Amino acid sequence: MQSQIRSNKLRVSINSFGAEVCSVKNKNGDEFMWQANKKIWGRHSPVLFPIVGKLKENYFIYNEKTYELPQHGFARDIDFEVIESSSESCIFQLKNSKDTYERYPFSFVLQISYLLIENKLTTSYKVINQSDAPMFFSLGAHPAFNCPLQSDEKFEDYYLEFEKNKYSRTLLNNGLRSTIKEELKLKDNKLFLKKELFENDALVFEENQINRVSLCSIKSKHKITLECDGWPYFGIWSKKDCEQFVCLEPWHGITDSEFSNKNLSEKEGIIKLAANTEFSCNYSLVFN
Repeated sequence: MQSQIRSNKLRVSINSFGAEVCSVKNKNGDEFMWQANKKIWGRHSPVLFPIVGKLKENYFIYNEKTYELPQHGFARDIDFEVIESSSESCIFQLKNSKDTYERYPFSFVLQISYLLIENKLTTSYKVINQSDAPMFFSLGAHPAFNCPLQSDEKFEDYYLEFEKNKYSRTLLNNGLRSTIKEELKLKDNKLFLKKELFENDALVFEENQINRVSLCSIKSKHKITLECDGWPYFGIWSKKDCEQFVCLEPWHGITDSEFSNKNLSEKEGIIKLAANTEFSCNYSLVFN
């Protein structure tokens, strides 16, 4: 099932399956979101919960028990309930079930709300710990944007505009964080896109380096700006050898390191949420 919210500038569609934004169109019918071509990458904007990235050997340990979880967790592959809906906003909810409990031993509520005002879409998250003990989790966004947007453009016509000229990037090894960091130097705060950027997986940034980034074209005035103050990790990804989309990903959590001991409570970037309390965060996308 799809929910739609509208403004005088945009029309946004969200699938209840995964509570995933699947379409953002302007008044001219331009589609900003990647349309999940299954032959390339069959998702639009998956929700990453209760982990971000991969677990070493695809399992974690909690209270001396072993639990298997796929990359980015399970929320992206479950139907959410729509609990509120209006012309400009909607709220989706996921609760733990017998199936989730077998893979993740906590009682929780995950709520995701979307609010559209003019050309700004704000996504807000609320995680409620209904367990009698602390809950350990990560949470992330993974929106994918058509790149190029127009038929007369190509991937290399696009660039990412940052707030600074220099960043520290963490290199990955088979999806896990290595100990190697690499300095990413930009010119005029710009990183031009090319498929070679993603030969070795995502660009990963730790230590709250990125709070704002824009996807821009040298051939049109179209621009997407992502604002994510306070999110400690950030990823930029496109599928290897693909020149059709790019993902901008704020994260509260990060993939395991090569040397992870697999204990969930000790996982890098994990959020520890006390019993019967809640965690909230949000990020915004401005479409021009």
